[in-house]
Amino acid sequence: MFNALVLTQEEKKTLSEVRQISEADLPEGEVLVDVDYSSLNYKDGLAVTGTGRIIRNFPMVPGIDFAGTVVESSDARYQAGDKVILTGWGVGENHWGGMAQKARVKADWLVPMPAGIDGRRAMMVGTAGLTAMLCVQALQNAGVTPESGDILVTGASGGVGSVAVTLLAQSGYRVVAGTGRVEENGPLLKKLGAAEIIDRESLAADARPLEKQRWAGVVDTVGDKVLARALAEMHYGGSVAACGLAGGFALPTTVMPFILRGVNLLGIDSVACPYEKRVAAWDAIIEQLPESYYEQACQSVSLEAVPEYAAKIVKGQVTGRVIVEL
Repeated sequence: MFNALVLTQEEKKTLSEVRQISEADLPEGEVLVDVDYSSLNYKDGLAVTGTGRIIRNFPMVPGIDFAGTVVESSDARYQAGDKVILTGWGVGENHWGGMAQKARVKADWLVPMPAGIDGRRAMMVGTAGLTAMLCVQALQNAGVTPESGDILVTGASGGVGSVAVTLLAQSGYRVVAGTGRVEENGPLLKKLGAAEIIDRESLAADARPLEKQRWAGVVDTVGDKVLARALAEMHYGGSVAACGLAGGFALPTTVMPFILRGVNLLGIDSVACPYEKRVAAWDAIIEQLPESYYEQACQSVSLEAVPEYAAKIVKGQVTGRVIVEL
């Protein structure tokens, strides 16, 4: 028997409880893993609080990512004792996830633990960090260089945003960090490498079809009016990597930025990202993230504390990454 955070639903209300379950309770999969760490992402917050319809089948163990050690495997790619990482693939949504001391999953969903990192640090990066790296790589592949101009990161206080700020600054970009908590989180964002901090309210103001050109590139985790305004303020030929909807899934904009300024809107998905692309992104993260990131932008909580922090992350009250110790 081992501990797991189990979500159930009663009268359309999502309930969470840490309880003991057995290996026999776990869903099917080729690989059984002893989970050392998971992490709390925005999607986990929605699932645990029941704020969004993330989970449709109950009971469910949440946790869209985890790091751990293989116990047994029927797939030749993994052997007992191998260190592995899982992010995405609907785990924690429609397949029991990482907020339990054991998980059974498909081998195709795993990647080997990169050299130079352990499970704890892997979850300090987690889904959020992988997504951030995919955003940065997308901007670079679109031709956005440090010489192109300022890069805006929206929702910069969150998991994806804080990693994106760090990675971009490490690569020589001038980063402008947008956050709803300027006074509270501005000093940390400066330490992570942001050259300038701006308030989220100014980014969410209604925009004309085209505004003054400000951004060579954008990493957007917010969506809705924030993304619409960013598009209206793009340099000619600039690119936006859009990966989140913390502010809503609508996009109240026009075609003007695309047909008059040649703006590129790049959709970023880390859930079903192909294996080779995942491995390359993980290798790049380990190489580029400085030691200071791990020291400044992460906190650890117990499994019992997850519901409390899930409520906070949905309300935008969590800074950086939250590691769940199993």
